[in-house]
Amino acid sequence: MRFIHLADVHLGAVPDRGCPWSDKRENEIWETFRRVIAGIRENPVDLLFIAGDLFHRQPLPYELKEVNDLFSGIPETRVYLMAGERDYLKENSFYRTFTWAPNVTFFPEEKVTCVKDTQFGVYVYGMSYEHSQIRQPLYDGVRPVKNDGVHILIAHGGDESHCPLNIAALAGAGFDYIALGHFHTPQNVIRDVAAYSGALEPIESNDLGAHGYIEGRIENGKVKTRFVPFSIRTYSQLLLNVNEESTQLSIEEALKDEIFKKGGLNIYRVILQGKRKPELFLIPEKLKSFGNITEVLDETRPAYDLEELQKKYAGTLIGDYICFFMEKNRKTRCCPWFLKPCPPSWLPCSPGMRRFSCPAATFSTRFARTVSSKGLTK
Repeated sequence: MRFIHLADVHLGAVPDRGCPWSDKRENEIWETFRRVIAGIRENPVDLLFIAGDLFHRQPLPYELKEVNDLFSGIPETRVYLMAGERDYLKENSFYRTFTWAPNVTFFPEEKVTCVKDTQFGVYVYGMSYEHSQIRQPLYDGVRPVKNDGVHILIAHGGDESHCPLNIAALAGAGFDYIALGHFHTPQNVIRDVAAYSGALEPIESNDLGAHGYIEGRIENGKVKTRFVPFSIRTYSQLLLNVNEESTQLSIEEALKDEIFKKGGLNIYRVILQGKRKPELFLIPEKLKSFGNITEVLDETRPAYDLEELQKKYAGTLIGDYICFFMEKNRKTRCCPWFLKPCPPSWLPCSPGMRRFSCPAATFSTRFARTVSSKGLTK
């Protein structure tokens, strides 16, 4: 017996709204879901579990009809579906009055119930959200019925605002498999026993890495699962190392090369790291034009020769400040103005103190005035 477990499809979501590729993403989420169903049609599975948040919001009648038409196209597959916190059962939810295809079982209330699939000898347990938040651990105390067969729980949640879960206790209660939804990153919580399938397509920029669904096989009462990557795109963090030889052009070329290697469809958060020439003026925003880039963070630092600067400014406040940063292995306290260490003999700044009581803050002001008066700013 074979099954597919998926969750958090979020049909109707528009990720990265305002970005040039966001409209495509809305369609891609639907397309990926259709591809899953098309795959089942070509290579049928016995059971399909959808562990909440099929929709990103309250579904409209035509959307429910489109999904139901897809399900009716795989009549040999039993579909088990619950509503999560995004598409929860409002009082006037269209979920409540919709008539599903004969092969679909929808859990209609905020109470765990059990459905027996006589064809396969499987007991499926589930419920739907009737509120956007559920702080009570509604799955606690749920136990399989004392009948022979395979017992599968579909559950959505796992944080304090969305059905807190004691997964180990549920697994110990005797469930053969727990199909989880809510967290968008795939997680094998207990190998072959409990897993979050993750979002079918990544929905938010923090949904890093591969996304898809879980495929399972049940033989002689034992469950074996594997994760199947299936999304069109992934979110990735892309680290670019900068050095003293780097220029804006070389950084742009390096970025283009990395995106070519990792995939032009994917969506990136670019982080620049390393030490650059002090006179190099980077334009991070310009890098966004070379791919699907949501954010560019410049974490580079100027590669100053502190010893040379200390000699040059010896006997001045600037020189003293440089000496301070060159000292090592020293017990220090953090100065909240600079997020740099202050020597123990100096009182750290606090909101109730004058800024100029801190030498670091004093240096900040005087150095800015010095640079300005010498015409060193552009």
